[in-house]
Amino acid sequence: MKVVLFCGGYGMRMRDGVDDIPKPMAMVGDRPLIWHVMRYYAHFGHREFILAMGYGARHISRYFLEYEEMHSNDFVIDCGRATPLTTDISDWRITFVHTGIETPIGERLRRVRDHLGADEFFLANYSDVLTDAPLDRVVARLQSSDALVSLLAVPPQSAFHVVDTDAHDTVTGIHSVATMNVRENGGYFVMRREMLDHLEPGKDLVADTLTALAHQGKVLAYPYDGFWMPADTVKERVVLDRLAHSGEAPWEIWRHCREALEPTGASDPAVADVVEPLSGR
Repeated sequence: MKVVLFCGGYGMRMRDGVDDIPKPMAMVGDRPLIWHVMRYYAHFGHREFILAMGYGARHISRYFLEYEEMHSNDFVIDCGRATPLTTDISDWRITFVHTGIETPIGERLRRVRDHLGADEFFLANYSDVLTDAPLDRVVARLQSSDALVSLLAVPPQSAFHVVDTDAHDTVTGIHSVATMNVRENGGYFVMRREMLDHLEPGKDLVADTLTALAHQGKVLAYPYDGFWMPADTVKERVVLDRLAHSGEAPWEIWRHCREALEPTGASDPAVADVVEPLSGR
C-alpha cells in the first residue's frame, strides 16, 4: 500500500525561534522522526511513500537527496570505497509533493490524490507520532468492514488532572486525564480510496471530513493500549531520543523482531467503532 505522510507542520512547540526545521525532521536518536515513521511502515512491507510537504520542505528533500546509508548500517571500506552490508531505503519509492505552506491536512491529501493510483486502500500519517501498533491487524480490520477510514484510538496522553467540584466549588475529586474512559485520535490512518471523494477543497481532514464521516458510521477505531507517543513538545522528543539511544525503543519493531502488543478489545466487535467526537489532531 502507498503511504501518505503529512509533513508540512511548523512544529511551533518544538522550535527555538531561530531555525525553520519542520517537526518531522526533529532528530530522534541518529535519524529524524520521519525516518522512524517510514521505517515502521517498511517493516510491514509498505515502501511507497508520498510526502505531502509544506513548511521546511527543503530540509526534508535535502535529507533524502543526501541520504547516507552508512549512518545506521554496517559497512565495509575496501580500497577506499565504502559499501553498506545492509540498507534502509534502497527499496523505498518516495514521491515529494509541495502541497503549500498554510494548507489544511485535508487539502494536502486532495493535492496528492493523483499519486495514489488506483489502489483501493492506502495509509496516512501525521509523521510526528511513533508506535509499535500491529499495522497488519489494523489494515485487516478495515478491509473486513464497510467503513471508509480506520484510525488508531489511544488513551489520553495529557499529564493534567481533571477536578470535580460541587455546587459550592468544593473539590470532590481529582483524577488523571489518562484514567478517563475516553480515547484520542492517534492517527495511523487506513483509508479506502472512496474516502477521497468526501474531501472538500480547503477543508481539514479530521475536523471536517472525518467528523462528517463519523456521523455516518463510516469511521472505524482500532483501540490500542501499547506504546504510542507523539513528538509535539521538546519534553516528548527528549523521551523518544533517550529511548532511541538506549537500543530498546518500542517502535523499532524491525530491530527487536518481536510481536507488537495486542490492543485491549481490538478484536471485540462490541468495542465502539465510530469515533465521535474526534480529537483536535
